[in-house]
Amino acid sequence: MSTIICIAISFFVVQMAQRRKGNSVVPLPLDNQLCFALYATSMAINRTYKPMLDKMGITYPQYLVLNALGEADGLSVGTIARRLALESSTVTPLVKRMEQAGLVTRQRSHADERQVQVDLTAAGRALLARCNCLGETLVERSGMTMAEIDALTQKVWELREALGSGQPADAA
Repeated sequence: MSTIICIAISFFVVQMAQRRKGNSVVPLPLDNQLCFALYATSMAINRTYKPMLDKMGITYPQYLVLNALGEADGLSVGTIARRLALESSTVTPLVKRMEQAGLVTRQRSHADERQVQVDLTAAGRALLARCNCLGETLVERSGMTMAEIDALTQKVWELREALGSGQPADAA
């Protein structure tokens, strides 16, 4: 979610710079701001997912960790954090709770003791399979085809890539 907010804020600045009357900036109405549309959509998706995730006993960030490990098991905490655009300090407690729930195992890397490797357990894999209902529900409720959702997703990722990390240019 923080990535969406960073994109939204960055894009808002661009939109504001383009909308001037004389020497003053005229704010765009909220409904015309991409940043607000992305934010509101992200919130709506989270509200759609929450009841299903609650029944599964996980949070949205834990769902993201499951998906990252489903793509490539045995990732380090740092790699998971980068994949999810989160800080390692945010991912570590998530992974610890998931370990306590029996969804993942954590172990120190043999190659580098500073690294903690995270693997899905059988229970984690089973839960990940159950998570397919989230995407199916999103498609169903959106009224869009998979091709339309895929195209929209691609465009949002292109925007994210164009904006970079979402950090101000002088902080990069």
